[in-house]
Amino acid sequence: MSAPDTGRRPRVRAPELAGRGWLNTGGQTLRLSDLRGRFVLLDFWAFCCINCLHVLDELRPLEEKYDGELVVVGVHSPKFVHEADPDALRAAVERYQVEHPVLDDPELVTWQAYTARAWPTLVLVDPEGYVVAQYAGEGHAHAIDALVAELRDEHRARGTLQPGGSPYVAPPVQSGDLLFPATTVALPGGGFLVADAGHHALVELAADAETVVRRIGSGERGLVDGGRPSFNEPNGLCLLPDDLAAAVGYDVVVADTVNHALRGVHLATGTVRTLAGTGRQLVPGEDDGALSSPWDVAWWQDRVWVAMAGVHQLWTLDPRTGAVEVAAGTAHEGLLDGPLAEAWFAQTSGLAAAGDRLWIADSETSSLRYVEAGEVRTAVGTGLFDFGFQDGDAGTALLQHPLGVTVLPDGSVAVCDTYNGAVRRWADGQVTTIATGLAEPSGAVVDGKHLVVVESAAHRLTRVPLAGVARADGFAHTTQRPVTEIAGGDLEIVVDFTPPPGQKVDDRFGPPSQLFVSSTPPGLIRAGEGRGTDLARVVSIDAAVGDGVLHVAARAASCDAHGGEGAACHLHQQDWGVPVRVTSGGEARLVLPLSGLA
Repeated sequence: MSAPDTGRRPRVRAPELAGRGWLNTGGQTLRLSDLRGRFVLLDFWAFCCINCLHVLDELRPLEEKYDGELVVVGVHSPKFVHEADPDALRAAVERYQVEHPVLDDPELVTWQAYTARAWPTLVLVDPEGYVVAQYAGEGHAHAIDALVAELRDEHRARGTLQPGGSPYVAPPVQSGDLLFPATTVALPGGGFLVADAGHHALVELAADAETVVRRIGSGERGLVDGGRPSFNEPNGLCLLPDDLAAAVGYDVVVADTVNHALRGVHLATGTVRTLAGTGRQLVPGEDDGALSSPWDVAWWQDRVWVAMAGVHQLWTLDPRTGAVEVAAGTAHEGLLDGPLAEAWFAQTSGLAAAGDRLWIADSETSSLRYVEAGEVRTAVGTGLFDFGFQDGDAGTALLQHPLGVTVLPDGSVAVCDTYNGAVRRWADGQVTTIATGLAEPSGAVVDGKHLVVVESAAHRLTRVPLAGVARADGFAHTTQRPVTEIAGGDLEIVVDFTPPPGQKVDDRFGPPSQLFVSSTPPGLIRAGEGRGTDLARVVSIDAAVGDGVLHVAARAASCDAHGGEGAACHLHQQDWGVPVRVTSGGEARLVLPLSGLA
């Protein structure tokens, strides 16, 4: 007689946590057995990843709600070489105010043990040490909340839930006038305005780029307008033309990143107003005025252009009317040139206007790109997983997660090559290096014969001679994630989705799911690529191609099961880039968990 179907899969014991070391524990090494009796939520993240940063904010209310019953543990699984530097990780944990233990896993040991395939991945472990659910991407806080609430009652009744104190130990607080500054602009009357992201404020510095003239902002996270404003990790700044500023009543546009808002600042009074954004992150498919992690802003072609990092697009703001709209990008993550509406970006981060061109630092593809005549083009960079530190022409030059671009007086372009700690120059089809040894340069502005560079991880502005010449260290790297071996011919791709407890699939307004599949190189898939509404797809793989990357983007909608007025609906989504190798003994089925029980 077969066992009855309980609706649950066989229980799997959670693998032990292994890595190079721990942060936010006061030097203590944590084991899962130390956390037995509580729920443990493993957050596999990389500090380069905007989706991972979104999840950090999504989890804060859960950590507070289930204090003593739920322990969040960050497992840092780096993509870039720089992220594997322990000092860089320590700075990132401080920068993003991560208030839970973090395991440093540079060799992806724990990542592989939990079969993670995407940044971010979330794994819920129950008080007895068993994996109960896995989620890919962002937007799952409501699902985790519902599942923990349901399982908490079960474990209370069985006596296996035993609340305890938090293993989190706060690191020392960094002191100084600036804390992880992001960008700066030169003020018309002299001096500089700095987006002081770590202090959630703007700071005006004197012409020496050191002396504080004034601060704009309370220094606390918040979205408050008026004469006592607050910000939340502001990053980008741009000055409006004088006549326009006089007409609209503000001089500076601020990309207030974690508030998902654009703010306007009147410099004479220091008053602030919200120009766009609701304070809530944009949910794709909804049009309610929300934005998603605006990272930088630039004045170009009679509009404010916005690097909307959270959805991999460019947007525009018309200060005269307040109209905000998408200008470029499909919201798929990757590097694809072409007409504005068809281009792919990956965390658009830095913008700089130069005549008929808008230059873009596209950080996750380690590329320098530009918009011109309605088209997106790439000057340097090849894709999501290739990066390095090499000078040369477009075919050989390499960057590593650049965040800033600045147009120089001679028309060349300076790139803040953030994870290489360098400033690079693009001129006449060649990349050279101006300066090295900088601490995560993220923005710069021209000041006479110097470039004033924001050294974000050193909490300062530094002058670099424009005529400076340095040498790149000379390395090329491809992100080495575990490769999935697949068979040639028919490959079934399945996105595993289960609605959270108390919710059901929401099909009231049409198909509740969407699946998009493509590949790099394009010839890897002979048939079956493109968009559809089923979360399962059979594609035909060309065995002759060998290695490549499958790009899979999925969305699924769920809604409260009780329905009726006030019912909440949610969109679950994730993009995967799965490195694959075609072998004779490879798998004929690829399952990607979006949301569901383990």
